[in-house]
Amino acid sequence: VQLQASGGGLVQPGGSLRLSCAASGIIFSRFAMNWYRQAPGKQRELVASITAGGSTDYLDSVKGRFTISRDNAKNTVYLQMSSLKPEDTAVYYCYAKAGIVSRWGQGTLVTVSS
Repeated sequence: VQLQASGGGLVQPGGSLRLSCAASGIIFSRFAMNWYRQAPGKQRELVASITAGGSTDYLDSVKGRFTISRDNAKNTVYLQMSSLKPEDTAVYYCYAKAGIVSRWGQGTLVTVSS
């Protein structure tokens, strides 16, 4: 089982980025997919989630700015991030879960700075 996250980088405040997380070795369509983030000196927090059925949920501070989506044909989950703020700076991780089976991907760094 492998989750490969990509798409991080340096962006100015107000800018946009799209993160991707490609899964292999799992029946992707059966898994809930999540994006977490961890800023320096802070605990990891759940940013967005999407169930196998496509229902979504978001951290209050990113509602209206971030959109999580999935493409089961490509075994990939996305996080479209817009109107980025310096406080969004963190390492972003994808996390897959179905029942007792779960897996973390490696992180991708997002830096929001002018």
